[in-house]
Amino acid sequence: MVQIVYDVTSTARKDAPAIGAPGRPWLDYGSLKKLVDTTLAALNGVGIGREDRVAIVLPNGPEMAAAFIAVASGCSAAPLDPDAAADILKRQLRDLGPKAVIVQKGIEGPVRAVAKKMDLPLLELLPVASGPAGEFTLDVSALGPAKAIKSGPSRGPEIALLLHTSGTTGRPKLVPLSGANLAASARHIGGSLALSPKDRCLNVMPLSHVHGLVASVLSSLASGASVSCMPGFDAVSFFAWLYEVKPTWYTAVPQMHQAILARIGRSTDIAKGVNLRLIRSSASSLPPQILTALESAFGCPVIESYGMTEAGHQMASNSLPPGKRKPGAVGLPAGPKVAIMDEDGNFLPQGAVGEVVVQGPNVTSGYANDPDANLKAFDEEGWFRTGDQGRFDEDGFLFLTGRLSHVLDRAS
Repeated sequence: MVQIVYDVTSTARKDAPAIGAPGRPWLDYGSLKKLVDTTLAALNGVGIGREDRVAIVLPNGPEMAAAFIAVASGCSAAPLDPDAAADILKRQLRDLGPKAVIVQKGIEGPVRAVAKKMDLPLLELLPVASGPAGEFTLDVSALGPAKAIKSGPSRGPEIALLLHTSGTTGRPKLVPLSGANLAASARHIGGSLALSPKDRCLNVMPLSHVHGLVASVLSSLASGASVSCMPGFDAVSFFAWLYEVKPTWYTAVPQMHQAILARIGRSTDIAKGVNLRLIRSSASSLPPQILTALESAFGCPVIESYGMTEAGHQMASNSLPPGKRKPGAVGLPAGPKVAIMDEDGNFLPQGAVGEVVVQGPNVTSGYANDPDANLKAFDEEGWFRTGDQGRFDEDGFLFLTGRLSHVLDRAS
């Protein structure tokens, strides 16, 4: 069973496909493990080890996925959006205080100038053009030889991933997720979707957010399955990717699903011909008519789920057939404990509307360097207040009914 990020490098046969991309050979599990070991050794050799923070500012694709696995296996990975504005990157890097920033060699962007002004070393990642998808070399010469205080793969309680919340309702918070948090979330998602080595995910989600990192990449690898990583979401290219990759599932947000349906046109044969086992939706409520249209177009069930960064993504999920699914519901608790609480911290009975609270092995232990936010977000028994309002129906399905005025930032 996967307990830390490093464990995902050994969940399948060495020659089994792990990370891919259209038009490129697959990186197998044996090669992924070798790449992770080599990368960690290079980082350890320049003084970067367990719980040392490393920002990763790379374009979406297989190298970003592989770099995330490598860094999170033995350091604290902090993926950032390479297309973010310079002022946002400056604020995020100031919050993080990383020992180094990984960028792709040959790609210019605002992060280079920002990192230079902040005197942060740039580690240049170079994709191996002649190699399989995701293979890279990492130039760490910007840092001199040094001994890492904590070398080797991270342990369960150590921080493996740091992500900023969306900041839609206030200043973004920094969410630390341990290796144990991530492993638990990957297991929860894999269990909900019955993922196996026979599965292949088509990832169209950004790899600077928890949805793509955990729901697509980590849950796939933790199940011994494979994940093919696109350069980003593109509704025009989506059906060509489906035809080439032949995935068994994909996960996206409602706006992406709607864009896919809008472009389906002459691609109905591809939609049915790829034989998807399931489609997953998360981040916001999926309109029932879109769910029905997707199931009709692709001939497979659509599984709506509920997640947020602070929970390492998934908190609730609808069930695969023959289990029950309810349009409009975000599902049954799927990993952590989920309850409804009033303003005074009392648990409410079935049917009553209140704040959704969660507790479990995938939930962060608290925001980084923000004691005031933690006092508001966690009760004395460790229940995390999501800021979402909801209720449970008679079958135990969770329905979200709104947001509360004291909301903390969220992202899924």
